[in-house]
Amino acid sequence: MSSDYYRYHVFFCTNQRPDGEACCNNFNSKDMRDYAKNRTKELGIAGKGGVRINTAGCLDRCDEGPVVVVYPEGTWYTWVDREDVDEIIDRHLVNGEVVERLKI
Repeated sequence: MSSDYYRYHVFFCTNQRPDGEACCNNFNSKDMRDYAKNRTKELGIAGKGGVRINTAGCLDRCDEGPVVVVYPEGTWYTWVDREDVDEIIDRHLVNGEVVERLKI
């Protein structure tokens, strides 16, 4: 498989830490991952040659979370709500523009 199988590979941290420690899953990251998967499918950009949305275990940036990382650039984002995830999809995944205000 070539390195350009996907234009973008997006990882949402969905880790749950014990004992109330800071973690991405405290911010419904699984729901946001599912939302991003569905939205990229609706936009017709999901799949081979396009975008792949995946789950990641701990990405070890919980204090900056919730976090998502977009490859191949290795751009790290945090988000607050669905509108932020929409902005990452619309600006970065559709138009190739880094969303500076959400970058960590």
